[in-house]
Amino acid sequence: QVQLVESGGGSVQAGGSLRLSCAASGRTFSTYNMGWFRQAPGKEREFVAAIRRSFDRTYYTDSVKGRFTISRDNAKNTVYLQMNSLEPEDTGVYYCTATQTPYNGLASAFENGYWGQGTQVTVSS
Repeated sequence: QVQLVESGGGSVQAGGSLRLSCAASGRTFSTYNMGWFRQAPGKEREFVAAIRRSFDRTYYTDSVKGRFTISRDNAKNTVYLQMNSLEPEDTGVYYCTATQTPYNGLASAFENGYWGQGTQVTVSS
């Protein structure tokens, strides 16, 4: 079992940056594919980014490509989401997720995984 705790959210103006962190408990972090999802007010939760446990590939939703970077540090049991050039449309609660289900780009792989409590990101224009 994995427990996930997100941090790093906050309020910024458009064009600003934030770095989200997700700390995972347990000694098997390296066996998990890790992802970030977000949920804006009144909208469904959507996929943002993911990184495979093998480090060999990262995935992004089109709207954040070139602005967000996902990375992981297995020695620290932590996954990060560096968010640059933030836009008001990026506002929402950001959730970290982990799954041992093989991941090849389908967000549904995380549906039955572990989820954090979320961290709020607010971008003002």
